[in-house]
Amino acid sequence: MELKGKVINFLGDSITQGTGASEEQYQYVNRVKAETGAVCRNYGVGGTRIALQPEGFQSEKRKWDYDFLSRAKTMEEADVIVVFGGTNDFGHGNALLGTMEERTQDTFYGALHCLYSYLMEHFPRAQMIVITPLHRTNENNPLGEGGTRKTVVTGTLKQYVNAIKEAAEYYSLPVLDLYAVSGIQPAIQVNRELYMPDGIHPSDLGHGIIAERLISFMKGL
Repeated sequence: MELKGKVINFLGDSITQGTGASEEQYQYVNRVKAETGAVCRNYGVGGTRIALQPEGFQSEKRKWDYDFLSRAKTMEEADVIVVFGGTNDFGHGNALLGTMEERTQDTFYGALHCLYSYLMEHFPRAQMIVITPLHRTNENNPLGEGGTRKTVVTGTLKQYVNAIKEAAEYYSLPVLDLYAVSGIQPAIQVNRELYMPDGIHPSDLGHGIIAERLISFMKGL
């Protein structure tokens, strides 16, 4: 796919918003814009999740409840739509992982179905691209970040990654699996220092890797 002049909507969380980069020019969305000539619109909001939270659950910050589908409904038309989320559902979301059969926003699986089907119905000509979460610290703890942020056992990060891939496959959406191919793994100390110092958000170098992988992936479609 030729990217110059294409309009790309990026729907994501703090990584898409640019957290971890020292300057705006180093954020992966802006790198994609600079390196391809695409028109990039950033719908990233830090801390946000894909699934809705159970009634009565109090998020640490209210903006975290501004779910992906709600923001998708505010997006303008685009040639390409990139969806990059899920790490916060694992990290501090209290919605259950659920099953592939569910179709409500109350579980992670169900919310994926709601999001992907909405995007396909309302942006029928757009090329959809799904990105899996990056590796992160504490990724094997089924309580995510734990503490007061998450009080129910939902699953490991890998289970969220697998859910994203399974739901995307159902809708025949191409998946850039950064969990598998980014080369970012904060469990390796030197790798963490270079690419993900806080164990969650990529550095300038980390944002550069995301942009590089994404540009290559989009050009191959």
